[in-house]
Amino acid sequence: MSVLKDSPISFPGLFGDWQFTASSKALNIGNGVYWYGIFIALGLLLAVWVCMGQRKKYGISEDNLLDAVLWGIPTGIIGARLYYVIFYLDLFKNSDGSFSFSKAISIWDGGLAIYGTVIAAFITVYVLSRVKKFKLGALTDLCVMGLLIGQAVGRWGNFMNREAFGGETTLPWRMRLWTSATAYIEVHPTFFYESLWNVIGLLLIVFVVSKARRFDGENTWFYFLWYGLGRFWVEGLRTDSLYLFDWQLFGQPIRVSQLLSAVMVLVSIFVLFYFIKIKKRSPDTLYVNQLKAAQESIAGEAAKAKDTVAETAEAKGPVGEKPEDNNPTGEE
Repeated sequence: MSVLKDSPISFPGLFGDWQFTASSKALNIGNGVYWYGIFIALGLLLAVWVCMGQRKKYGISEDNLLDAVLWGIPTGIIGARLYYVIFYLDLFKNSDGSFSFSKAISIWDGGLAIYGTVIAAFITVYVLSRVKKFKLGALTDLCVMGLLIGQAVGRWGNFMNREAFGGETTLPWRMRLWTSATAYIEVHPTFFYESLWNVIGLLLIVFVVSKARRFDGENTWFYFLWYGLGRFWVEGLRTDSLYLFDWQLFGQPIRVSQLLSAVMVLVSIFVLFYFIKIKKRSPDTLYVNQLKAAQESIAGEAAKAKDTVAETAEAKGPVGEKPEDNNPTGEE
């Protein structure tokens, strides 16, 4: 179902006749500077700022975090586009059926999938953790907060684009969109559902999950569990889902994001149960606590060595003083 891209947006059940009329383009320069891109950039900046403030709690250095950001951004964009192209492959073919590379790289025409970003970002930080020799789970526990922020803010770009909405509804918070100059639809504002769900998830991680963290990766698996539950629900409402080719389950086409969300939720539940109830991990095993213990050990050894030097110097007496002679005359 398509709508007019710059049509008025209203919420008649909440605000009556009031309409939001801003264009999807912030600046009409070249291919256009879209609000979608601006919201993505704002979400990214806010995510980096928050992660910078939280990094010491996870033992992650500033350099390692910045490396993750600088490598993660381009690979995340590539992953988001690649994911979208794979499951909407017919949109990127020429009239003769051949693949159009120029269409595939035209991201300014729209077409990014957040799951592609998540997958690419986690591959990137895995490689980075192996190269830089730090704990993968510690960095991902920090980065998932940034992901939730970016996703929460970025969904408002979908609002500006008049996209990623749900099926028709009569609920009081329904969103009215125009499909022509004289016809409209009233739909679920699924962009808002997912944005709010991500904000709640972020608050849970910051104020609940991270406070009782027992193993590196706990925030990460909670993110997969929380986001998977929310995305499974929201995806079932949306009208623009990516489908798993022409495969069907129980006579219905398979929504890629719902399938992936279901798998994420089940795996996350298993991993969290395994490490919390079976392995019974304790905070002592956290990367940040291991670093603190190592630093305290080094500091203790340094202090011990300093005390040893001081004791040796004291035993020898002041520099240049000869040991006391108790028989200066030489008499027996």
